[in-house]
Amino acid sequence: MGAYGGYMPIIRDYDETLRAALSPYVAAHADNPVDWWEWSDEAFAEAERRDVPVFLSVGYASCHWCHVMAHESFEDEQTAAELNQGFVSIKVDREERPDVDLTYMTAVQALTGAGGWPMSVFLDHKRRPFYGGTYFPAQPRGGMPSFSQLLEGVSDAWVNRRGDVETAAEQITDTITRQQVGAVGSVPADLPEQLAEASEVAVDVLAQEFDPHNGGFGTAPKFPPSTVLMFLLRCAPHSDDLRINAMITQTCEAMARGGLYDQLDGGFSRYCVDANWTVPHFEKMLYDNALLLRVYTELAKQSADPLATRIASETADFLLNRLRTENGGFASSLDADAHDEATGERSEGASYVWTTDQLRDVLGAELGDQATTLLQVSDEGNFTDGRSVLQLPEDPTGDWWQNARQQLLAAREQRPQPSRDDKVIASWNGLAIAALAEAGFVLQRPELIEAAQQCAEFLLDVHTSSAVDDGRPSRRLSRSSLVGVVNPSAPGMLEDYAFLAEGLISLSNVTGELRWLLRAGELTETILSQFTHDIGGGFFDSPPGDDQLVRLSDPADLATPSGWSAAAGVLLAYGTVMTSERHLLAAEHGLVIADAMGRKAPRFAGWLLATAQAYLSGPREVVIVGAPDDPQRAALHAAALSSTAPGLVLAVGTGPAVPAPVHGMDPFADRSVVDDKATAYVCVRSQCRRPVHSVDELRAELTSPTA
Repeated sequence: MGAYGGYMPIIRDYDETLRAALSPYVAAHADNPVDWWEWSDEAFAEAERRDVPVFLSVGYASCHWCHVMAHESFEDEQTAAELNQGFVSIKVDREERPDVDLTYMTAVQALTGAGGWPMSVFLDHKRRPFYGGTYFPAQPRGGMPSFSQLLEGVSDAWVNRRGDVETAAEQITDTITRQQVGAVGSVPADLPEQLAEASEVAVDVLAQEFDPHNGGFGTAPKFPPSTVLMFLLRCAPHSDDLRINAMITQTCEAMARGGLYDQLDGGFSRYCVDANWTVPHFEKMLYDNALLLRVYTELAKQSADPLATRIASETADFLLNRLRTENGGFASSLDADAHDEATGERSEGASYVWTTDQLRDVLGAELGDQATTLLQVSDEGNFTDGRSVLQLPEDPTGDWWQNARQQLLAAREQRPQPSRDDKVIASWNGLAIAALAEAGFVLQRPELIEAAQQCAEFLLDVHTSSAVDDGRPSRRLSRSSLVGVVNPSAPGMLEDYAFLAEGLISLSNVTGELRWLLRAGELTETILSQFTHDIGGGFFDSPPGDDQLVRLSDPADLATPSGWSAAAGVLLAYGTVMTSERHLLAAEHGLVIADAMGRKAPRFAGWLLATAQAYLSGPREVVIVGAPDDPQRAALHAAALSSTAPGLVLAVGTGPAVPAPVHGMDPFADRSVVDDKATAYVCVRSQCRRPVHSVDELRAELTSPTA
């Protein structure tokens, strides 16, 4: 590219720099006339050399309004010239660098009271934000300035009111810093009592915020409350509070029967724009579907509800059929839009919505009319231009619907299809591993467990490398890869280590293969050495590094569970099964804040409260010893997996390990086969009950309040 507006850039090939990016979202901007940089020290050095501000644009591949702003502004030659002359422009994929995204989203929310993507932020040379927002139109609209007007105003302030810019940057940076949670201090002696009371208060608060007419919490837009549902599901089997089951079942049924769920192909969209789950924002994210697969699997296990069982099975199929990559990992998302090559236009939801005539064209008049009634499709439509998002308010009888569903899906496949972001994100794949392993057992589908194992093998082979911390083996983790190549600019975050470790523990629980547990131990070692506060406990979200404005530390769940809550959960599980005080103490430190969050903001603390339920339950540790081919060992293993004890952890083997684990005690130490029969040991808080041999005895131990 040549110079714009008279400035002379550093000589480099901007197109090829972005085209080689390992983020499809970033690489898609390679043909823009904007001279984009990736997030790097070099970009800020260039801004300082030219004495211009940095324009930071953050988005992701399946974001509808990101595409709109790119088309309107970043593909426009005049706008690009303004950016190139007055700014150094940086493009960031929020999924690769969630630390960068959350840092500057905090700034945007402080400045505007709202946030979203695309995110547009202006920074000084020290990475400090001084102004920002989200989408800006190409022309003034709805009280918003045009993007060009915004650039002109920011440039004027930078040149003529630098003192005001510096003051704003200092104030906003101070705001971001003050919002981070510091070390939590000592663990109170009455932590169990605090957490039990906080959980009761959380249920009360959630019941007040629950939408009794539509399910879910709050009003539009409606997001799937996955973390809250996991908390409630862990409470349900051991509580007589009828509100808990009502919130679970009504929300799960409403999401499954509305437009949030793809009634033809399975899988959930990101959220609905209305309160009654009718019209979704059509992007489909791996993390939503992995979390919801786990929710519906747990509900199916607890209730044997046929709807929950069907949705869990279809969601698992969606993961395998639509998001699984050739290397066994899972892609990040499907786009909200579909691109019609014939017209050159992008259209949100174009693949998914139907008119009454389209249904009749595919199915014929009689079946088309039946489908129109069943799927609540009308001439007026519930979307745009007389088109409707399909809903399934009740399951029809007979085989006609399954046949019609396949015909409609085949016809839909002929339409323009949404693109797929093939990035493999470690944390989201960890969520998928756990969900598929658990679903494989509950649904009796071994191919799901096999898919989870293949994904785990890929992540361990490609995303991790060996390290040593304080003399103990650990692992370093890369967050993102594309076609099997990791991105060196996307280091593993706390959530990556925690959810991959949790996925491996789930695999160990389900398969009985301790190799997964040992690899999880290496990941937890990195959590303890690289992500914990040195004094007073608690966790940082990002690893140590000098390219961060602020090192984040935030326990609040957002679209996914926070790294903090994920770390507390996996340290509790690993510390329990390996009898490691280091892990258990770090988990307790992480749980301290659940008391305040559960009382004040339980919708943002669901995963931490779910971990608190495991903590209050013990969590229960089951060690099963016997010969690999002993059917009684298999029966005891299945009985343990069927338990509803929150956070139950398992070790299955033949006896003491050689060599012994280095991240805790051998779970089989002093536990051996008794009377030449497969034997199960149940322990809670280092107190073990008598060994048992029968499934009935094991179930009694797992349900005993004093087990």
